[in-house]
Amino acid sequence: MKLLLTSGGVTNESIRDALVDLLGKPISESTALCIPTAQWGHPMLGPASVRMSVAGEPPFHRMTSLGWASLGVLELTALPSIGEERWVPWVREADVLLVDGGDTAYLCHWIRESGLSRVMPSLSETVWVGISAGSMVMTPRIGADFVKWPAAPDDRTLGVVDFSIYPHLDHEQMPSNTMADAERWAADIAGPAYAIDDQTAIKVTDGTVEIISEGHWKAFSA
Repeated sequence: MKLLLTSGGVTNESIRDALVDLLGKPISESTALCIPTAQWGHPMLGPASVRMSVAGEPPFHRMTSLGWASLGVLELTALPSIGEERWVPWVREADVLLVDGGDTAYLCHWIRESGLSRVMPSLSETVWVGISAGSMVMTPRIGADFVKWPAAPDDRTLGVVDFSIYPHLDHEQMPSNTMADAERWAADIAGPAYAIDDQTAIKVTDGTVEIISEGHWKAFSA
C-alpha cells in the first residue's frame, strides 16, 4: 500500500499534492471508501461525528470533502457478518481508503477481526490516508498514553511501518500535547518515532519515508 499518514487530514496544499502524487491521477477521478470504525471506540465521538465525517461536514471534513469521483463507507464491524466475497471486491476497486480517527486500539482490533489485515498486503496500488488513529494504527506501537480502549491487550498495533506517531502536536484544543510531552512519550516507545502537528503528514512509498509539512514536527531516533 501507499501511505499518507496525517494527524488532521488533508489540511493544506502540500498534503493535497502528496495525495494526488500517490493516486497518480486527480482526486476528481479517484474512488474512495471511508472507514469510520475508530470513532465508535472513542468516548467523545459517536453517531453525530460519524455522520459529519462521512458527509464531509466541518470539523470532520478533511478527507471526505475533497471532491472524490465516488465516496462510499466501509464499516469494519459489519464485515465479518457478510462474507469476504462481498466486501473484498469493494476494497480492491477503491483507489483510496480514508481511515478516520478515534481509538487506535479499537480500530486495530477491527482491522484484524474483519479480515482487512489479511487483504492489505495484496493492495499494492491502494492509497491509505489516515487521520490520527487511522495513521497510528499502521505503526508498531502507540505507547501506553494512547491506550484507552479497555479491551486492548497492550499498545501494539499493525506494524506496517517501523516508526511510531505522536499526533496533534501543539493542538490548541489539546493543551497537553506539547513537544515536551512528545519527547517523554518517545523515550518510552524505544523505537523511531515522529511527533507531527495537524499541518504535517508522513508519506510512505515502497519503504521510503517523506515528511510533508507546512507546520512543525520532530523525528526521534530509536
